[in-house]
Amino acid sequence: MIEQFGPHLARASGTRLDRGVDPDKTVKTHCCFCGQQCGIQLKVKDNQVIGFEPWTDFPFNKGMLCPKGVKRYLQGSHPDRLLNALVRDPQADGGFRAMEYNDAIRKTADAIAHLQREHGNDSIAMLSGASLTTEKTYLMGKFARVCLKTPYIDYNGRLCMVSAGSGNKKAFGIDRAANPWSDIVGAEVVWISGANVGECAPITTNYVWQAREQGAKIIVVDPRITPIARTCDLFLPIKPGRDIALFNGVLQLMIENDWLDHPFIEQHTVGFEALAESVHSWTPAKTAEVTGIAERSIRQAAEWWGTASTSFLMHARGIEHHSHGVQNVLGAINIVLASGRIGRENCGYATITGQANGQGGREHGQKCDQLPGARDLANPEHRAHVANVWGVDADQLPQPGVDAYELFRKIEAGEIRGLISLCFNPLVSLPDNNFVRRMLDKLDFFVAIDFFLNDTARHADIVLPGSLQEEDEGTVTQIEGKVIKINQAVDPPGDAKQDWRIIQDIAAALGRTHGFQFQSSREIFDELRRASRGGVADYYGITWEKIEEQYGVCWPCPSEDHPGTPRLFEPGTPNPIAGDKGPYYFPDGKARFNVSPYTPPTEDVDADYPVILTTGRVVSQFLSGTQTRRIGPLVDQYPEPRVEIHPQLAERLGIVEGDWTTITSRRGEMTLKAQVVKTIRPDTVFIPYHWAGAKSANQLTIAAQDPISKIPEYKVCAVRLRKADAAPVAEN
Repeated sequence: MIEQFGPHLARASGTRLDRGVDPDKTVKTHCCFCGQQCGIQLKVKDNQVIGFEPWTDFPFNKGMLCPKGVKRYLQGSHPDRLLNALVRDPQADGGFRAMEYNDAIRKTADAIAHLQREHGNDSIAMLSGASLTTEKTYLMGKFARVCLKTPYIDYNGRLCMVSAGSGNKKAFGIDRAANPWSDIVGAEVVWISGANVGECAPITTNYVWQAREQGAKIIVVDPRITPIARTCDLFLPIKPGRDIALFNGVLQLMIENDWLDHPFIEQHTVGFEALAESVHSWTPAKTAEVTGIAERSIRQAAEWWGTASTSFLMHARGIEHHSHGVQNVLGAINIVLASGRIGRENCGYATITGQANGQGGREHGQKCDQLPGARDLANPEHRAHVANVWGVDADQLPQPGVDAYELFRKIEAGEIRGLISLCFNPLVSLPDNNFVRRMLDKLDFFVAIDFFLNDTARHADIVLPGSLQEEDEGTVTQIEGKVIKINQAVDPPGDAKQDWRIIQDIAAALGRTHGFQFQSSREIFDELRRASRGGVADYYGITWEKIEEQYGVCWPCPSEDHPGTPRLFEPGTPNPIAGDKGPYYFPDGKARFNVSPYTPPTEDVDADYPVILTTGRVVSQFLSGTQTRRIGPLVDQYPEPRVEIHPQLAERLGIVEGDWTTITSRRGEMTLKAQVVKTIRPDTVFIPYHWAGAKSANQLTIAAQDPISKIPEYKVCAVRLRKADAAPVAEN
């Protein structure tokens, strides 16, 4: 999508909202969507965002934006914006009526207190989002454990980055992209696995193309020929769910041809002998049979990767959204470590962050097992440090809870009776969402906090009007591990409130104000700094002034005179776990190779369901679509979900372009128009997941989860297809 940046930016000053209008001010901030967090300047008139200007000085994107970034400012004036609290009205056939904000807070607090008196503290659960500022995510974790005293909190990053995070911790002892994106540009080989970079992280495409222009070979692994694959040097059309087989086969070829960095392996890693033995059987022929990739292509990929002097490997949800996603991630890391190409310029490894604060949102306590600073909730020393900052007894903090999907299973079991949700739309985002719908309706009480009435919030008893990104200030941590500043451009309209104020208002109404009397998000950040001090994700040395001065600060940053850490694992870099023994976050300072055996998908094809379904994103939509489905030009670009089918499969089924096609899995059925394309494997179909209701791809997906990360297996399940007899009822 890079070609479109110029035309989009050229039209920016001529958009309908700002044409001929002089703004009152221009505010430097960031895009509200993906984890790249591109710099942008918002134009404000009469407390309304009316347009934008490129922020060319911000180093990551240098003024470039994708279609979502160009149009993101349009959502603030949408008529669906929540301006009042809402209460479910039994007289309105399942609808809502406006309610005075303070009355809604009292009703929420009364319901929470009642359920906890009757059923215990654990009867209340919380779900929050990874697009929130880090200050809000920190407060949510603290609110659950100190105010509500419940173990049950998790976040929608559970659906995004947890397999990557788990794999990173197992291999490196730390969960963060290891390199600045500038290291991509000078690499000789760039390997991209399961990442539709051109549509999901378009600015990253520019870095890849710069590397190509300097002579880099680009390898792309995906079941679809995505935009980034159209100009790559080697495309590997993998069968969904077989990534670990490919990585094991490549590693075996590296061993066989001695394309290894023996000094690095000996001095900086452990576990290589066991790994080498485990991959011995992965011959090119076996790898080709399992992965569906030609043997000659596997050999070529291994040779390019194995013989390069510099290289960069990145991956995203395509290898992570599996019931063995952590194994896939570890397989990728294994070929990086075996090459020794990490911890130095133009040599690295990165996980592409999906959500706006996908990195910061998984570091400071809203995960079910985590405390601030990426500390472990079950670790007595970690509990003691954070409890001291919070002014509570460590024994009073709950033990770890469960993942986001398991929360719904506990609703089914009657253990969870009430739910508080902030900027999370599980009815669209979770697999097998017909089950999720039933569980939402089973709750005794459900309060949703959001700025639009999202699909999940329609099942709430109370809806509290929260804030858009531009209506608050705080920090997020972007794709490189760099903490950057979100600056407030406008005030929330009507009775809408900044989310952290809503949470504190609930605490006050409960009479549990200890630790919830912050007057600004900056105060929250300053406490977060102290809570994270000495942890793996150490923010102590990061200040808002330092962020603005440096255009962001990469953690770890243990002191105010520390510049931050753009590149992890450089030799001689001490850390709080290993000290001076080595740069990796284990007591001996060494990285870990991990044996990662191949496991097939939980649900494979058979005679009844002979086709693989995989899901993903399109360039003009984002996540559950709560925001982007309300931005007209983005809807125009991709208005409805379609099912991508290869011509060979379409011909066998008697389907042509535009035919209504019914897709059925063991969990549900939906009917979409066919998009017949040559850019997908003949045994696979693709549906984007940004729509709700009858158009939701997650009616079909399976709720199988990785045993370590608990991420669902969105990227592969078995379906059957047929030409529909008629259009869906809604279309008629």
